[in-house]
Amino acid sequence: MATEPILAAFAVPVAERRRFSDLKIISDYWALTKPEVNFLIAVTTFAGFYLGYPIHSHHFPFALLAHTLLGTLLVASGTGTLNQFVERFFDAQMRRTERRPIPAGRVDPASALHFGLLLSSVGSLYLAVAVNVLASLLSVLTVVTYLFLYTPLKRETPLCTLVGALPGAVPPLIGWAAASGNLGLGAWVLYAFVFLWQFPHFMAIAWMYRDDYARPGYLLLPHDERRGRFMAWQSVMPLVVLALMTPTPVLLGQAGLLYLIGASVLSSGFLCFGAQLAIRKSNLAARQLLFASIVYLPLVFVLMVFEKR
Repeated sequence: MATEPILAAFAVPVAERRRFSDLKIISDYWALTKPEVNFLIAVTTFAGFYLGYPIHSHHFPFALLAHTLLGTLLVASGTGTLNQFVERFFDAQMRRTERRPIPAGRVDPASALHFGLLLSSVGSLYLAVAVNVLASLLSVLTVVTYLFLYTPLKRETPLCTLVGALPGAVPPLIGWAAASGNLGLGAWVLYAFVFLWQFPHFMAIAWMYRDDYARPGYLLLPHDERRGRFMAWQSVMPLVVLALMTPTPVLLGQAGLLYLIGASVLSSGFLCFGAQLAIRKSNLAARQLLFASIVYLPLVFVLMVFEKR
């Protein structure tokens, strides 16, 4: 037939459009899981696992590590998805988040809800079966406190950062619990590092997007003249404590001189960027502090892993 060559000419472009559409859907669901956050979660979970595993053991449990990372990332991905579902109306009011898959209309809210519930429930069950119950319970505690305490408090009080930092620092505890079956003093030292790290990290983001966050009524920062002082204290004081804590792994016999030197340099630099934001109160200083926070945490944990004793 005369129309066959015409149809054949359009066959390839139609197939390509379908593939592009499928890839776009996958990309949107991938974005719901907040992969940029999951990277740091994976790093801290791995560090907790490695540092919590008994050093006298002859064979490192790579399979158990893989199960731990997979389960933890599934729970974290589900939590990130559910967070975007809950905050979809507020995300639509912010330039920073209006193009996320749900407010932009690329993913149906009901589908995102089911996806998030599936990921978080499968992840926690997977940890219980493939790892241990303690790791699973810690993951469930993280989901509950993040979604039902921190998320609603973001519109109620600037102290929400303190509440959010509690579940945010749990990943190294999950790793430690997976490797050892308990939570020793070393696990809580790792928890303290991540807990304190979150304050300057989130203050940098909150200051950069302070007007954007104020639009839907978020209270990450006070909306009055206290805003600058609040940001300065939240940025600097946790960094001072973090710097003072730097030698703790050495004192506990978990790390050596290389860690102490490297971590001291990193914490000093981190503190300088925090002080710079507190003094200048500029978006540039906030971006620099945010970058410093992203560099600091994985490098300090890498040093701890490398220097494990």
